[in-house]
Amino acid sequence: MVDSTTTDYASMGIATTASLTTPKVSTTGNKTTLDQSDFLALMTAQLKNQDPLSPVDNTQMVAQMAQFSSVAGISQMNTTLTNLATKLGGSTAADAMSYVGKTVLVQGTTAYARSDGSLDGAVELDKDATQVTVSIADANGGTVRQLQLGATKAGSANWQWDGKDEDGNAVTNGPFTISVAAANANTDIAAASLVWAPVESVSLPSSGSPVLKVVGVGDVKPADVRSAT
Repeated sequence: MVDSTTTDYASMGIATTASLTTPKVSTTGNKTTLDQSDFLALMTAQLKNQDPLSPVDNTQMVAQMAQFSSVAGISQMNTTLTNLATKLGGSTAADAMSYVGKTVLVQGTTAYARSDGSLDGAVELDKDATQVTVSIADANGGTVRQLQLGATKAGSANWQWDGKDEDGNAVTNGPFTISVAAANANTDIAAASLVWAPVESVSLPSSGSPVLKVVGVGDVKPADVRSAT
């Protein structure tokens, strides 16, 4: 039996919950998620088909609008982040290419002297040390000089060698192998050798980060470069 009230509303062109039908959902294509347009279409359908005697509560409407804004904002943020990642990837490749032909300070043990025979490097310490020793060996493996840096704070400490042995004679049979040792009183401290070496080329893999080809050191990530000249 049809309610007379419903019939009266229908004659005036007013839809009620009794006269509404379940909205149809398009299944065209392989779409399995709802996007912004679907969200807006559902909200519009809800407003269009609401019961005039019991309209959507203002609080509910504000909540739905907030949800729509959140969905739109997240979608826009994802697009922005994707574009940013693409640009950063391009910048990383360009930055790596800029190292070619330069000399970089990186972790390593093989060092090449300058044209005047001198050599620079650095020591990287985990903790403060009371004594740091830098040993320099020639191409034959013999130690030609030891540098005593004394008390050194944690972090990076530079050293210079004039290219001469303990007797003041010039040493020319490089490249040289650098080793470092550090201690605080009688306790050994972790220490790494940093050397200056030229960047020969850059490898740009199809996936992953660029890699610098450093003479005497091998493959080095741009992020591992301490300094460059």
